[in-house]
Amino acid sequence: MSESRDHGGGLDAAVAQYGGARADWLDLSTGINPVPYPVGEIAPEAWTALPDHAATERLIAAARTFWDVPDGAEIVLAPGASALIARLPALIPGEDGVYIRPPTYNEHAAAFRAAGFEVVAQADAEVGAQVFVHPNNPDGRLADPLTALRRKLTIIDESFCDVMPKASLTPLAATSGTVVLKSFGKFWGLAGLRLGFAICAPDLAVKLRELLGPWPVAGPALQIGARALEDRDWAAATRVRLKSDATRLDELMTGTGARVVGGTDLFRPYDTYDAAAWQRRLAEHHIWSRIFPYSKTWLRLGLPGPEGWDRLEAALR
Repeated sequence: MSESRDHGGGLDAAVAQYGGARADWLDLSTGINPVPYPVGEIAPEAWTALPDHAATERLIAAARTFWDVPDGAEIVLAPGASALIARLPALIPGEDGVYIRPPTYNEHAAAFRAAGFEVVAQADAEVGAQVFVHPNNPDGRLADPLTALRRKLTIIDESFCDVMPKASLTPLAATSGTVVLKSFGKFWGLAGLRLGFAICAPDLAVKLRELLGPWPVAGPALQIGARALEDRDWAAATRVRLKSDATRLDELMTGTGARVVGGTDLFRPYDTYDAAAWQRRLAEHHIWSRIFPYSKTWLRLGLPGPEGWDRLEAALR
C-alpha cells in the first residue's frame, strides 16, 4: 500500500487542471456534511477576549451529555481532531510500536512514524499501541470492542460515528489506556471551525492538555460547539436526512454500474472499473471526487448539498 498521505479536498489543484473558478465546482471529495449547522450570532467578546472558563465548561458539559461520556472519563478539547492525532504518540514510548489495519485514515500512521514508531498491519503483532477508525474511512467497517482492549494504548477514532451513535464505543473511554476521538467538522459540517475532542481516563487527559497548551480552542469554536451539541433536534433530523441522501447517492451510482463497498451516511466508496477514469469524467463537469493510491477501482463520493444533485445526475448520464 502506498505511504502517500492522501486526503480529500485539494480543489485548487483540480481547478488548475480542469479549469473553471473554485466557486463553480462541486466538491464531493470529503465526508463533510454539505448542510452545516447554522452557527447563528457570535458574541463579540468571543473574538476579542481569551477563551474563558465558563465557555469551556459549557462545551465540555454539552459534549459529555451528547456522547454519554462515562463518569470515569474526561474530555480534552483541541483545535481539531488532527491536532490530537499528532500528539497521541507521545503518550507511550516509541519503541512499543503500533498496530493499524489498512486501509484507513493515513494521518494516524504518519503521526506514529514521525514519533519513531514502527507501524504494523498484523493484528497479533507484539506492539504497545493500536488504532481503530470506527467507522473506518473509507470502507465503513466497525471495530470489535473486545479487540480494542488488549494493548497499553488504544485509540478509537470516531470522527464519523455521529451518524450512527448506537455503534459508539465511548463507554470504553473510562478504560485505562483508551482514547476515543470525536471530530466536530464532519457531522456538523463545520470543518473550518477546527474543533476536536479526546475522551479518556484522567491520567491521559492531563498529558494531552499539557501537550496542547493553554487556550487550545478559540472562543467562537467554544460558543458554536456548545450550541450545536445542545441542539439534539438538529442532530436527529440531520441523521434522517443524511441516511436518505446516502441511499439516493447509492441509487445514482449503482444505476451506472458502480458497486457500493461500504462507507457511512456521510460518504460512500464505490467499486468501479477504473476510478481514475471516473474521477476525470466527473472533473470535466467540475465535480471533484476522491480516489486512493492503494486501489485502482475505488472511488469515494461525499454527499451533494441540495443544489448539487442535478449537476451530479447530469454528469452521470
